[in-house]
Amino acid sequence: MEIKGNLRRFFVFLFELWLAATLVLVLLCVLANTGGSPEMPAAAEVCNCSQIGIASSRISEEVTGTSGNSNESTPLIWISIFQSSFADLAELLPKVATDDRTVIITSVNEAFARPNSLLVLFRESFAAGEKIAHLLDHVLVVAVDPAAFHHCRAVHPHCYHLKVDTTNLSSANNFMSEAYVELVWTKLSLQQRVLELGYNFLFTDVDILWFRDPFRHIGVYADMTTSCDVFNGDGDDLSNWPNTGFYYVKSTNRTVEMLRRWRAARARYPPNHEQNIFNYIKHELAAGLGVRVRFLDTAVFGGFCQLFRNDMARACTMHANCCVGLGNKLHDLRSALDQWANYTSPAPPEGRKKKSGGGGGDRRAGWSVPAKCGTPDKRG
Repeated sequence: MEIKGNLRRFFVFLFELWLAATLVLVLLCVLANTGGSPEMPAAAEVCNCSQIGIASSRISEEVTGTSGNSNESTPLIWISIFQSSFADLAELLPKVATDDRTVIITSVNEAFARPNSLLVLFRESFAAGEKIAHLLDHVLVVAVDPAAFHHCRAVHPHCYHLKVDTTNLSSANNFMSEAYVELVWTKLSLQQRVLELGYNFLFTDVDILWFRDPFRHIGVYADMTTSCDVFNGDGDDLSNWPNTGFYYVKSTNRTVEMLRRWRAARARYPPNHEQNIFNYIKHELAAGLGVRVRFLDTAVFGGFCQLFRNDMARACTMHANCCVGLGNKLHDLRSALDQWANYTSPAPPEGRKKKSGGGGGDRRAGWSVPAKCGTPDKRG
């Protein structure tokens, strides 16, 4: 009887062991069939993210995709492998962002950030503009070399050192130089990271003067709102040529995927910079993802490319586009800032009636042609 009891216990043990192994195998099969979901659950709040931004020697181009039909009301927090220099971005953004989680971003190297250079003019324009000085508190200046970071910290409260693994970036790199191309793609990676963390951004080149609040012109329905070199009159027409030196993107699943595909398209169109490639793929982004792009009127968001369309009464920004050379940009942007100061200064008593037309009339005034950037050999 004792032997039979031992045998019974032995067979019961074997049966329980077999049953446990079978359950484990079934569970593994279920996990294998359901674990391939392309999306993580959306997060209502930005996570601590101490585990996000794992150190890597290169930026991954294969961030997990998302469907254009995903919920757009809540930003998706993606786990993607970026350079270790992005790791502390999650701690900095809440200090810079507006109440609606928007960050204004510009970038500088040493040549642009040194005293009496573009960063100084950029900051001066906020002080001279119409009630926009407070927006400087929401500007994140991205410095791409240690010297630029040092200059930035001397004049601005929110500076971020972006480590770029490429050639020397301290000099005023010419448009489409190897260093320039590498830099703009690295900046695009940082912008994608900002979206992943649940923040909208408005990127502005540092060679842009701000005069009025641009957020009044950004449509709530658009995923991306961008300036133009040339504007055809229809803000919804994709045939407009974008200038990504000034553009706004709101954080949604769709826009994170938009920037991922934008960066991935670099391999299809070497050795172009990000602005040209966006122009090449804007139709497929609109068709495939449903991305909604809005283009800004150059009469309001002006530049040296289409200066003749500008009116100071409507001007919101002025961009030193279509201009080559740091010295040329500095000269003509300083001139534009002086023109703005003259336009907004109170008229002397003897000139008030004439200036106002005798009854608060129109103060319409145009910009003068840039002295340096307006010549044919300085336009690009």
